[in-house]
Amino acid sequence: MASGQGNIPEEVIESVLARHDIVDTVGKVVHLSKQGKYLWGLCPFHSEKTPSFTVTPERGVFHCFGCGMGGNAIKFRMEIEGLSFPEAVRIMAEESDIPVPEGTGGVLSPPDPERDRLIQAYELSAKFYHFLLKNTEYGTAAMDYLRSRGFSGKMIDQFQIGYAPDRWDTLLQFLDKRNFNLAEMEKGGLLSARGEGKGYIDRFRGRVIFPIANRTGKVIAFAGRILGDGQPKYLNSPESRLFNKSRILYNLHQSKASIRKTRQIVLFEGYGDVISAWEAGVHNGVATMGTSLTEGHVALMKSLGDEIVLAYDGDKAGQAAAMKAIPMLEDNGLRVKVAVLPSGLDPDEFISRHGGERFKEQVIDSAVSSIKFKLIYLKKNHILLEEDGKIAYVKEALEIIASLHSSTEREVYLREIASELELSYDSLKQDCNLLRASMQKNLPEGDNNDKRWNNGRHKKGQVQTPTLLPAYHVAERRLLSWMIQDPDAAAYVGERLGEEFNIDDHAAIAAYLYAYYAQGKPPGISRFLSSLQDDRLEKTATAISMMDTPPDWNTQVLDDCIREVRKYPVQRGMEQKREEMIQAEKSGDFLRAAQIASEIIALERQ
Repeated sequence: MASGQGNIPEEVIESVLARHDIVDTVGKVVHLSKQGKYLWGLCPFHSEKTPSFTVTPERGVFHCFGCGMGGNAIKFRMEIEGLSFPEAVRIMAEESDIPVPEGTGGVLSPPDPERDRLIQAYELSAKFYHFLLKNTEYGTAAMDYLRSRGFSGKMIDQFQIGYAPDRWDTLLQFLDKRNFNLAEMEKGGLLSARGEGKGYIDRFRGRVIFPIANRTGKVIAFAGRILGDGQPKYLNSPESRLFNKSRILYNLHQSKASIRKTRQIVLFEGYGDVISAWEAGVHNGVATMGTSLTEGHVALMKSLGDEIVLAYDGDKAGQAAAMKAIPMLEDNGLRVKVAVLPSGLDPDEFISRHGGERFKEQVIDSAVSSIKFKLIYLKKNHILLEEDGKIAYVKEALEIIASLHSSTEREVYLREIASELELSYDSLKQDCNLLRASMQKNLPEGDNNDKRWNNGRHKKGQVQTPTLLPAYHVAERRLLSWMIQDPDAAAYVGERLGEEFNIDDHAAIAAYLYAYYAQGKPPGISRFLSSLQDDRLEKTATAISMMDTPPDWNTQVLDDCIREVRKYPVQRGMEQKREEMIQAEKSGDFLRAAQIASEIIALERQ
């Protein structure tokens, strides 16, 4: 059966699942807490304050009752890191020293040809734009601009920077000549539909192009900066099946080797900052896609490193963004430092003025703790020469310091403030201790001081009561639940019901199960999920596996469910007949109405 495995042998997939425990895999990203038979946490795939994300160790799956995302350890890595199935398996195999022979065993056709064509189009387009920048008159002004920004030829090549001419059909013709489906190209964000009438135009025009790659280095989107005046200044590819900007980090494919060694990530705001810093020797830098930091970004970074250095712009907006990012990162258990830049400068500008070596030593290597940064940030908001300003600053600073668990850290910062503002250290310490006592008194009941979990925002909540499903729907889910657990149950249902499920997704899952067991494979939801091709089917199968269906079954309970499944189309037929009978009576065709009534009686007997 095709399973989207590319040329990866099934034994490799099974070894990957065996060596990558679901709890360990998810636990690197999500803080999990045991409640009953599940481990619970905050879902990394959607924003939530009450945990609805679960991991079931014995089944090897995760499932979110909130957004419906679910699957095995491979699926989790795919979603968190924006990988295809073969990419995720290869990365996980490499991490566990599992050899992946090329071109052997299980050679299957690509499961998603449209996705593959879109990646091919982006890869070719990136090379095309790069060629236009370096080798044509179109790119002369763009090359002058990049040189003025301090980008060397080496960096332009390494980051494959390009230029999209200010014409309507440059890329359109390029893709059309290579027989790409233009509707697919528009859907994938390379082209735009014409405002009036049929046809397409280039999405990027008159812009310097920065290719955006996924973790494995495949180009999946573009960021375009306008050359000269015009709006918007920056234009990203739209969200597509390849590109989700809330889960993609620019330059991750090149920086991951350095990140793996250092366990540290330098997070910038812009592409130019990343490129300039790379030339300065900072090879663990990434940037968000022109958007605020999201839970998806945080989850991705947590899967790669332990410490984040925020290197945001030195202006008010950059510093405010850093203040907003700190609690997001720390609540997820990451250590945070902040690179302090002179007011108004961004990293790119600092490097242009003072050089890369000074940037690395004085900005990145000298990054301060998040507490120190918060105190610096607070200080800028108060006029310390005035008594009112000084009192307000101390009050806010004490709230930050009092939240620290370490008494040594508290003492360091208190002494610093006492010395700086010529205040009594003992008085500050006394005020800090009183504030701490007040904070602890007001903690929610059951809080264990673990900020990543019980920080006053996350309550021990229950999942909302699901909508009651019709009887036939429940019966189909129960049948599939037993079939996933036991091949004998699958064989029994296969003989009596086959694929005659009323819900298309259930029929598809049943078909995959029959084929899965026909190959002699053992039961288990984690392994079975790797044989599915469809994202929606994976989520549905995972949700079904989470049902509290007793493992023991007998033919009577299976027969009861099968009867309920078969009953539904008959009931639906009867409803349609009743409507037909009413219409016949209304139109005065009483003979036809009587005939339909006898058909309804026959269906009722059935």
